[in-house]
Amino acid sequence: MDIKAPDLGVDSAEVSEIMVEVGDVIEKDDNIILLESDKASVEVPSSAAGKVTKISVAVGDQVSEGMVLIEVDSDADSGADDESDDSSKNEQKQPEADTENSKSTEVAATNNDKAEQTKDKSDTSEPEEGTGRATTHALPDLGVEEAQVAEIMVSVGDTVSAEQSILLIESDKASVEVPAPIAGKVEKILVEAGDMVANGQDFIVIIGEDETSSTSETQGSRTEAVSAKADSEAGSSEQQASAKKQSTAAPKQSAQETGASAASKSGGKLTESQVNEKLVDVYAGPAVRKLARQMGVDITQVSGSALNDRILKEDVFAHVKESLSKQKAAPTNSAGAQASLPNLPDMSNIEIWGETETQDLSRLQKVSIPQLNYNTLLPQVTQFDLSDITETEKLRGELKGGMKAEGIGFTILAFVVKATAHALTQHPRFNSHLSDDNTQIIVRKSVNMGIAVATDDGLIVPVIKNVQDKGLKQIAIEIGELAGKARDKKLGTKDLQGASFTISSQGNLGGTAFTPLVNWPQVGILGVSEASRQPRWNETKQTFEPRLMLPLSLSYDHRVINGADAAVFTRYIATLLADPRRILL
Repeated sequence: MDIKAPDLGVDSAEVSEIMVEVGDVIEKDDNIILLESDKASVEVPSSAAGKVTKISVAVGDQVSEGMVLIEVDSDADSGADDESDDSSKNEQKQPEADTENSKSTEVAATNNDKAEQTKDKSDTSEPEEGTGRATTHALPDLGVEEAQVAEIMVSVGDTVSAEQSILLIESDKASVEVPAPIAGKVEKILVEAGDMVANGQDFIVIIGEDETSSTSETQGSRTEAVSAKADSEAGSSEQQASAKKQSTAAPKQSAQETGASAASKSGGKLTESQVNEKLVDVYAGPAVRKLARQMGVDITQVSGSALNDRILKEDVFAHVKESLSKQKAAPTNSAGAQASLPNLPDMSNIEIWGETETQDLSRLQKVSIPQLNYNTLLPQVTQFDLSDITETEKLRGELKGGMKAEGIGFTILAFVVKATAHALTQHPRFNSHLSDDNTQIIVRKSVNMGIAVATDDGLIVPVIKNVQDKGLKQIAIEIGELAGKARDKKLGTKDLQGASFTISSQGNLGGTAFTPLVNWPQVGILGVSEASRQPRWNETKQTFEPRLMLPLSLSYDHRVINGADAAVFTRYIATLLADPRRILL
């Protein structure tokens, strides 16, 4: 009997551990395989009891729903085989060798019978011509780990078209309308308003309109192809398992010495391939390894808390917390800063602290905290400058009347976005990301501009894609649309992803300058404060005159950007804003 992978909630997952061996006798629901994806680890239970006769996957393989994991001889099959053997012995009384041949023949016949039964069952389950088949569909990637069902837009019995909105999902970041995956009739809705749902969760059953028998034939061919692939790979599975055991038995010290030698040659930094070589004996999934690299943690020093000492994300966080608590300032003449903040004092004594009130953070604020914590790891510097936007403001005043008639809000921010996008194409280092191993930068070919928008729940950053190819009018339109969606909680996941640089404008909120925080993995962010009239010296007229000056604050990751480049870049943006015609040159 084939034991297949169930619905994993993701397209594919990696085999992290095989918990059984050929010859083991297992019970139903015994865990047989540990699968790990970027989102979770799943222990796959056996759907039947019996003796393990074949393992069709190896550690490191990528598996998906329906793929054969192991094969077992069930109790029923074993009994049938024994009965067949006894019958053969009693009637023919052949030698032991002949009995074995007879048993093999019986098993083959049994398998053929099972195949015929499966085929008959499949033929029986085929829908009648002109009718559809009920199919269960899972939620797409929501962009967050979980979200709440805010509204169900259809009812059982409704006929829906493909891409018709059927669910409204609301997360801490945005509201997302989930479209129907196919056209057909709603047979069952598997979620309710108020439920918390996750990526890949089954949410609706739809009877498709255009389902035919060819669909089943295609699926049958696909199943046969998967089985054939599993059979072809099964021959080498035992060899792979043996090789893995030998690799695991090798001392960890040799791997660590190899990594240390490579580090010494490269000045203390390991490339990603060297890191992988060093960590062959670490029991952790790809998501955990990536987190450790991002936080600068040597994962070989982290203790795992899961089964077989497997390392979880919580273990990495606990290791970082413990390391910070143990750090002490070096003995110098002046007192060093604390590595981490102590716990709050007990504020229950009203005589000392007065009356207090506890208020919950908004969901948006809660999910923003981990992202903001990344900024504490960045060596950030801020460059300040002023741009004379007197003439640009006159141009905006001439154009805004026509824009307003078309329902378009035309603010100075549109000019700032366009000028910054052009500057990023001329200074691409600011439109890049630092690689995980800190040896390269990944330069973006397009400018996807994040625009910080203040909402009642907190700050949110929707993204305008390919700004370098858009004019002022189109930019103004998209700024208005995204700002409206943000305030109405109607932003989709695509609206919040992919930014290469961010602009944070305080508009008319006041203030002369501020220090915006770089939004990792970006390397720069431009802050814009309120413009004000200031006296400036006119060399030609030899007199002071009032000019409208716009404060700019550029924060940058000093690992990628040096101070001289930051000063040149900020001055270039100020020059473009003073005379936008330069963009046309």
